[in-house]
Amino acid sequence: MQFNAIIEKDDHGYFAFVPNLKGCVSQGDTMEEALLNIKEAIELYIETLERDELTSMASQDYLIAPVEIDIAHA
Repeated sequence: MQFNAIIEKDDHGYFAFVPNLKGCVSQGDTMEEALLNIKEAIELYIETLERDELTSMASQDYLIAPVEIDIAHA
């Protein structure tokens, strides 16, 4: 099963979260550490799910797409 994680860099390192796993977050001092930590967080998260929740999640379709906004008119 594959999940998309969003990783943001800030002054304290890297923050990672998974949009379709509410509350599944982690962090790391480096990008690599954040990726390893979010992978572990995902594994722990899905261990808490019932079989039907996991099956439903596996069949979800979604798209992550960039959305450009003209800030001159906002």
